[in-house]
Amino acid sequence: MNDLLWLWITLAVLVVVSVGLVGFRRRSGSRATLPPPTTGASTDSVEEPAQVPERGAVATAEAPTDLEAPPAVEVPEAVGGRLARLRGRLARSGSPLGSKLLAVLSRDHLTEDDWDELEETLLLADVGAGPAGELIESLRTRVRVLGVRDPASVRELLREELVALVDPSLDRSLATDPQTAEDGSRLPAVVLVVGVNGTGKTTTVGKLARVLVAQDRTVVLGAADTFRAAAADQLETWGARVGVRTVRSDRDGADPAAVAFDAVRTGRAEGVDVVLVDTAGRLQNKAGLMDELGKIRRVITKEAPLSEVLLVLDATTGQNGLNQARVFGEIAGVTGIVLTKLDGTAKGGIVVAVQRELGVPVKLVGLGEGPDDLAPFDPQEFVDGLLGD
Repeated sequence: MNDLLWLWITLAVLVVVSVGLVGFRRRSGSRATLPPPTTGASTDSVEEPAQVPERGAVATAEAPTDLEAPPAVEVPEAVGGRLARLRGRLARSGSPLGSKLLAVLSRDHLTEDDWDELEETLLLADVGAGPAGELIESLRTRVRVLGVRDPASVRELLREELVALVDPSLDRSLATDPQTAEDGSRLPAVVLVVGVNGTGKTTTVGKLARVLVAQDRTVVLGAADTFRAAAADQLETWGARVGVRTVRSDRDGADPAAVAFDAVRTGRAEGVDVVLVDTAGRLQNKAGLMDELGKIRRVITKEAPLSEVLLVLDATTGQNGLNQARVFGEIAGVTGIVLTKLDGTAKGGIVVAVQRELGVPVKLVGLGEGPDDLAPFDPQEFVDGLLGD
């Protein structure tokens, strides 16, 4: 009986030890024997770090939808205050032209050397030899007859002569009133903008659109500069900021005349007040420029007559700007001039010189880099700015 009891006890101990060894082996070999994770398993989708960027990617993908939403339309600055800012900027810059002229004219006794210095100052300011000579002769006569010496009288005298030189009698208004066709339909005013690259031509078109919108005009832009890759994008951005549509080609190098025609046709169909057409600024040779601008003019006039041809010039280029003006004047039939970069420059005399050269008025001036830094030109305000009034 005892032997049988011990036999059962021995067997029980052996069973317990065997079970313990099996469990130990399983615990010690678990990491090595686990199968590789199955792709797409539910546990992987929770623990996989790569899932976090995917969630971010969804947000990024949605972001362009927000960016493509119509931007808030800006309200351009009223035109009335723009030239006042030009006057202030010229006055703050110390306007070398006005200050030098006043300094010489205020001397007690004006010698021939003084008059020569005055003429040289005018020439350095790009007034031009002819206008400079006229101004000096008129000043000589008035100083001799009137005996002007005190600073206030000298300033007023110089102001009158400079205003006369800039010529306030010229018509500086922009022809932006819609017209009526023979069949009674409404025709938009068409403004063609020309000039060489680097003068700020496309930017000027965008700023001019803002001027017109500030005057409650409806506008369509034509991106007919198809040779500079960024020109159409740049113009479209300007237009979008004030809710103005831009007509453009879907490819670079397209026929600029075709784009101009489409812009005018769109403007006519939509009944807008003004169509502004930007053109390429290449000046490689006169013949090529003449052909291109001539074609643009011809196709535009099939839809509506040209109201204005504005030439954009950089006020700091001096005599080189006059050379450009001559070429475009001969080819494009320029009706008005836009002078950019005029604020704070010693070259203010270019206003006089370019008007004499082309026989057309400066109609708009660029005041700086801001979106509303373009204003109608006013001779009195401009001269007052030069003299620091």
